[in-house]
Amino acid sequence: MPFRQTIAAKIFGLAIILLLLTIALAGFLLYEVTRTKQDLTVVANFDVPLTQSLARLDEFGLRRRLAFERWFGALNASEPNREIVAEATENYALFTRKLTDEFSTARRIIEAYPRNGPGSHTLAEVETLLDQIQPAYKTLNNRQHEVLDIQLAGQHDKANQQLNLLNDLQRSVQNQRELVNLKMAAWSGSAAKATEQRERRVFWLTIAATTSTVLLGLAVAALITNRLSKPVRSLASAMRDVQQGNLNIELPVGSADEVGRLTDSFNFFVKELRSKERMKQTFGKYIDPRILEHVLAQPGAEVVASGRRDMTVLFADLVGFTSLSERLSPLLMVTLLNRHFGLQALAVQEHHGVVDKFVGDSIVAFWGPPFVKTEEHAMLACRAAQAQLSALDNLRRELPDITGLRRDAPAIDLCIGICTGEVVVGNIGSENTRSYTVIGDTVNLAARLERANRVYGTHILVSESTAQAIAAHFETREIDTIFVKGKTETTRVFELMSAAGKLSEELGRLRECYEAARQSYLTQHWDMAEATFSECLKIRPTDEPSRVFLERVQSLRRNPPGKDWHGVWNLVEK
Repeated sequence: MPFRQTIAAKIFGLAIILLLLTIALAGFLLYEVTRTKQDLTVVANFDVPLTQSLARLDEFGLRRRLAFERWFGALNASEPNREIVAEATENYALFTRKLTDEFSTARRIIEAYPRNGPGSHTLAEVETLLDQIQPAYKTLNNRQHEVLDIQLAGQHDKANQQLNLLNDLQRSVQNQRELVNLKMAAWSGSAAKATEQRERRVFWLTIAATTSTVLLGLAVAALITNRLSKPVRSLASAMRDVQQGNLNIELPVGSADEVGRLTDSFNFFVKELRSKERMKQTFGKYIDPRILEHVLAQPGAEVVASGRRDMTVLFADLVGFTSLSERLSPLLMVTLLNRHFGLQALAVQEHHGVVDKFVGDSIVAFWGPPFVKTEEHAMLACRAAQAQLSALDNLRRELPDITGLRRDAPAIDLCIGICTGEVVVGNIGSENTRSYTVIGDTVNLAARLERANRVYGTHILVSESTAQAIAAHFETREIDTIFVKGKTETTRVFELMSAAGKLSEELGRLRECYEAARQSYLTQHWDMAEATFSECLKIRPTDEPSRVFLERVQSLRRNPPGKDWHGVWNLVEK
C-alpha cells in the first residue's frame, strides 16, 4: 500500500505544514526581537554613556569655574585666606584633570559608536561641538591663569578688566556645553521613542503574525481535516440510517485510503443486509416478524424463548362473517379477510404482540417474554384489544367498497377473549413442519372467553388473572363466575370497559348498579335482583349483561337452584 494513500500520511503532511508555519512565525519574531535587542544595546552601551559623559563635562566645567571664581575672589582680598586659596587651587586642578579625562571618554564612545546607527547625524554635530569646546577650554585655562597672575601681582583693576573678557569666553563655552546637552537630550529622547515604537511595533506584529499563522493553520487544518473527516461523517450518517432501517444506501468510494476501503466494505454489508431484509420481509408474511427477529434469526434464541412462561393470550373472532360470506364471491371473501386480518394484526403488532395464527376469521395472539417485559404483557394485550375494536370500525366503513354491497350490508362485530397465565411456548409440531406457538389451559380459557362474549353480549372479556394484572391501568366490570367446558374450576370473568380514570359517569353508575344487582342475584333475592337489573337497563338500555341476568333471574325464580347454589353458571358452548 503506497504511503501516500494512507490516513497517516495525510495527517503527517498536515503536521509538517503546521510545523513550517510555526517555524516561519518563530523566525520572524526572532528577527524582530534581535533588531529590538540591537537598538536597546546601542542605547545602553552608547547613547546613555555618552549622554552621561557630556553631562559630566558640563558639571566639571561649572565646578572648575566655581573653583576659579573662589580662587580669584580669595586673591582679591588685601590679605588672602591661604586655606581658601589652597582649596580652590586644588579643586581647580582636580576638575581640570577630570575635564581632560571626560573629553577622552566622550571621544572614545563617539569613535566606537556604530556608524549605521539611527543617530549618526546628531552624533556628527555633537562631535563637531566637542571639537570646538575642547580647544576653547585650553584657551580658557590659559587666560584664567593670566588673570590669576595679574591678581597675584596686585593689579586688581587690570585683573577685573581681564575677568570681564574671560566671562564672555566662559559664557560662550557654557552655551556650547548647553547646546551639546540639548542635542544629546533630544537624541536620547528620540532614540528612546524609536525604541519604544519598535517595541510596540514588534508587539503588534507578534500579535498579527501569531493570529495570521493561527488562522492560516486553522484554515489549512480545517481544509485537510474536512477532506479526511467528510467521508467518515458520511459513513457515520449512513450507519445511523441503516440502524434506523434505511437500507437503500450506497456511498461513493472517493479515496484509496483506509476510509475508502471501509466505505467499500460498508456498501458490501448493506447490500447483504438488503438481501436478508427482503428474505425477512418475505418470511414475515408467513411468520410474525417478532418471532423471526427474536427466535428464528438469533442463534440460541429459540432455547431462551421456549419453555413454560407466564403470558397473556388473546382470541378475537369476527361475528357475522358467515352470513356475509354467503353473499360474496370467493375472491371478495379473501379480499375482505385479508383487510380484516391486516387491520387486526397491525393493532396487535403496534402494541408489541405476536400474531400466532389466523383460524378462519379468528386471530390468535400472545404477549410475554422475550418479546415484552413480564409486568407489561397483560396491559399491552388489553390496549391491543381496544385498538382492534377501533380497527373494526375502520373495516365497517370500508365494507361497502370492499364487498360492493351498498344496501343491506350485514352487520359485523368482534368478540375478544383475554387470559393471563402459564403457557407452554416453543416450536411445536413434527420433525418437518413446526410452528412457534403457545398451548395450555390459558390458551383454551382465552378461546372460551371469546365465545362467552356471545352469551353476555360483550366485546372484550378478560380472566380474573388478567383483571388483577391490569387493575392500575384499566376499568373493568365483573360479569359472572362460570364453568367453561373442559375445566373443573370456576372462572371469574370481567368486561374491559375503559382506560383507568376514563370511565364515563353513565358507565360508572351502571357498574355500581350492576354489582349491587349481582349481589342480590347471588343471595337469591330475586325481586331485588330483578329490580336492580331493570334499573341497569334504564341507565343503559343496550347493556346486554343486565338483560341476560334479568332473563336468568326470571328463570331461576320459576326453578329455584337450591340452598347450596353459589351463583356459578355453566357455559355449555366451547
